[in-house]
Amino acid sequence: MGERIDLNSIETEELVKVDGPVSEVEKELESKLFEYGYRDTFNIIKKFRQYYNILIKWNNVMNLTGITEYDEVVEKHFIDSIAFFKVYKELKDTREMKDLPGSMLIDVGTGAGFPGVPIAIVDSEIKVTLIDSLRKRIDFLNAVIREAGITNAVAIHGRSEDLAKSPDLREKFDFAVSRAVAAMNTLSEYCVPFVKTGGYFIAYKTGNNEEEIQSSKKAITTLGGSIDEIIKSKVESLDFDREYICIKKTEKTKKKYPRKAGEPKNNPL
Repeated sequence: MGERIDLNSIETEELVKVDGPVSEVEKELESKLFEYGYRDTFNIIKKFRQYYNILIKWNNVMNLTGITEYDEVVEKHFIDSIAFFKVYKELKDTREMKDLPGSMLIDVGTGAGFPGVPIAIVDSEIKVTLIDSLRKRIDFLNAVIREAGITNAVAIHGRSEDLAKSPDLREKFDFAVSRAVAAMNTLSEYCVPFVKTGGYFIAYKTGNNEEEIQSSKKAITTLGGSIDEIIKSKVESLDFDREYICIKKTEKTKKKYPRKAGEPKNNPL
């Protein structure tokens, strides 16, 4: 049996003070929060600092992120993650909706918690489920949830292909989100089965994805979805442009999807 790691003994040089003044990079984060309609910015920023402190502490003993400087984490992880609220706002505005379906969200292949944990930090009304296939990452996420006092998030260990068969999770969510690196046809099979009819799967993609989108249309339709909107965004803090591919769930996913673990990646629809 391996030696248990005492995380309290780990020396961390990059910790930020939770109650310190707002830094320049945090002002960028604050500006985004105002843009998305959130006013309690300092308390939100304090939770982001707690999240960062826990992230760096755990990153010393397991590989969670290659980005460790606080300013870079804010710019490339936090600000990028909360772009969900930009997409949410655009979907509302372009459809003249009073509101979108609801407030249950699942982050598929969450890794170190992006974008799900930042979404949960910003809006406590959204109930966030974080799933990942690596147990150590789930242990980390549970530490974040516990230590940062994030009461509207839960972390579940398992592969998406297996979890999407569970009656407690299948077609139970208003939104699925993912920043995972995978082709759209594969990623759609991981995510769409979790979304209830009328809800959305929002994929965070890099750059121009026209060819990938075209080649994934058959898979998306097969899974009960349709491409509803592609929202392009220039993210100043990133070295690339973002495309948020919004897939609307138009009908129930057939019971045979997702296929068994490994098939969506090895033999895409």
